[in-house]
Amino acid sequence: MRILTNEIINAVCYHTAQRRGLQPTDVEVQLSWDEEYGYTAEMWVQGRSQYLIEANLLEAIEQYVYSQYNIRAFRSDIQLGLDEEAGEFFADIAS
Repeated sequence: MRILTNEIINAVCYHTAQRRGLQPTDVEVQLSWDEEYGYTAEMWVQGRSQYLIEANLLEAIEQYVYSQYNIRAFRSDIQLGLDEEAGEFFADIAS
């Protein structure tokens, strides 16, 4: 199974909202990748910025695919990637 940028962002929004008692629409997320830090995201909640590392993204994706698709995936089953030509992030989830 593969989820793309919008669903990864949704995963982070839902996960953050659930943990903080907010609405998913209260969370904004921008994904990024660089050679030094790998996959990261900047998240804005109630006017405050926070950076997420890859482990945080994997945790959010893990919870998202369980709640949305009823698929129990572990972090080791999730591989993040970037299609540079399409400008699209993706997460491949082994089943």
